[in-house]
Amino acid sequence: MAALKPSKRIRYLFTVNPTAILQLGFWVALSIATMTVDHRYRYLSGLRDVLATTVYPLHYLVRLPTDTKNWFTENLAGRGALLEENARLREKQLFLNVQLQKLTTLEAENRRLRSLLESAVNTPERVLIAEMLAVDFDPYRHHILLNRGRQHGVYVGQPVLDQHGIVGQIIRADPFTSTAILVTDVNHALPIQIDRTGVRTLALGTGNFQELKLPHIPNNEDVKIGDLLVTSGLGGRFPRGYPVGTVTKVEFDPGSPFASIVAKPIAQLDRIREVMLLENESADEKSVSTVAPEAAHPP
Repeated sequence: MAALKPSKRIRYLFTVNPTAILQLGFWVALSIATMTVDHRYRYLSGLRDVLATTVYPLHYLVRLPTDTKNWFTENLAGRGALLEENARLREKQLFLNVQLQKLTTLEAENRRLRSLLESAVNTPERVLIAEMLAVDFDPYRHHILLNRGRQHGVYVGQPVLDQHGIVGQIIRADPFTSTAILVTDVNHALPIQIDRTGVRTLALGTGNFQELKLPHIPNNEDVKIGDLLVTSGLGGRFPRGYPVGTVTKVEFDPGSPFASIVAKPIAQLDRIREVMLLENESADEKSVSTVAPEAAHPP
């Protein structure tokens, strides 16, 4: 059997070439010398900058596909996350706005209750605070429904006030609710007097929340715009000295024995939410008022 002869290519791979060894040694020595000189004397820093500048576009081109992929991934995913976060923030903002409105309402209610409590401290009579439940929308009747009734001590004829002055009086007392007539109702009349002069008259409702009529005051009486009207205490229903309104219009008619005088209620009748009920009668008087209520004023 004939022996296998190695091919020319195999023989070339294992052939020792002295010239190649010398070239390898030269380049290795040159590299070592170059690194030593550069390390000690920094002579090749300029060349390094030139090479780095030349190679930079290649690095940029190599990184471009990866950077492009990352950019698209971050922007598309980031946009979705931003949209989702924006929706959550809008929902949270809506919730906080609703809470803020509720807190604003509670703050306003707190201020009103504080005013009522401060007014209650200044009144010698016992008071009961009630909240308004409903308003009669009949333009000819100014009635309000309160959340206090006979079970809470409310009785017919009981005076009703807010933090500013007289509001009206109770005309119906049910077990758990009551109805009050306002001083501006056309069927209501309130005995008052001018605080500055002591002149007594009635304050009649006109059906307008901003007006009260003062009849039967002679033309020669001393009445001025801005005069304070207070309860006179006559009739035994309203205690004396509570503010009712201020004079806003005075007209003297020579052809009539009485002046035309208009006043504005001090109580904010079209904005009230809570009121005070004065307890200024004895138990016997309450029972009498409940059985046989006194009419306010004929229309």
